[in-house]
Amino acid sequence: MRKIIVMMFGCLITSFGLYLLKGSAIVTGGTAGLALSISYLLPISFSILFTLINIPFYILSYFKMGKKFTISTILAVSLVTLFSYLLSIILPPFALYPLLGSIIGGFIIGIGTIILFMNGSSLGGAQILSITLQKQFNWNMGKTNFIFDTIVILIGLYSVGLIRGLYSIVSVFIISFMMSTFKEKIANRNTSKTNIEKVTSVVETQSV
Repeated sequence: MRKIIVMMFGCLITSFGLYLLKGSAIVTGGTAGLALSISYLLPISFSILFTLINIPFYILSYFKMGKKFTISTILAVSLVTLFSYLLSIILPPFALYPLLGSIIGGFIIGIGTIILFMNGSSLGGAQILSITLQKQFNWNMGKTNFIFDTIVILIGLYSVGLIRGLYSIVSVFIISFMMSTFKEKIANRNTSKTNIEKVTSVVETQSV
């Protein structure tokens, strides 16, 4: 029960960070950033896009990270989707200065993501893809994640413009820095050796 409550708290924090980024027309890396970028271009909500984009990664996660991690990830993504939708209804629309929104939003998302990893789950997406490509083709996970985030930011440049696209890089850097700083603590919170190896691998893809 405690684990579910902690996961919900982490998802709520992450959702609020994404809400700040969206209000400032800023994107970030990963599938959340991709969903944000596309939501600026198409009349489809972030919540729906975030869910749809993550479906293929659930399948990869099941085979590469195991059933338990996949279920936790599905639950985390579902909660972020739900909380993002509720926040868009409950909170009034507002916008921070883009650079400020990028810094604060990235910091808050970093906190939420750390809580999720320490709880044995994640928001899936690029991290699962990175691990899969590393195992199948020996591709460097950090570089794979960097390429994915670069593609997301390039889409962001098109969807939010050059200046906000550059500000978006700040949010990606802040999240990566925070994940790198707490990498060992995150791994140590996962008690089994197998879990430590898996979670450390995922966190390392966030640290490049």
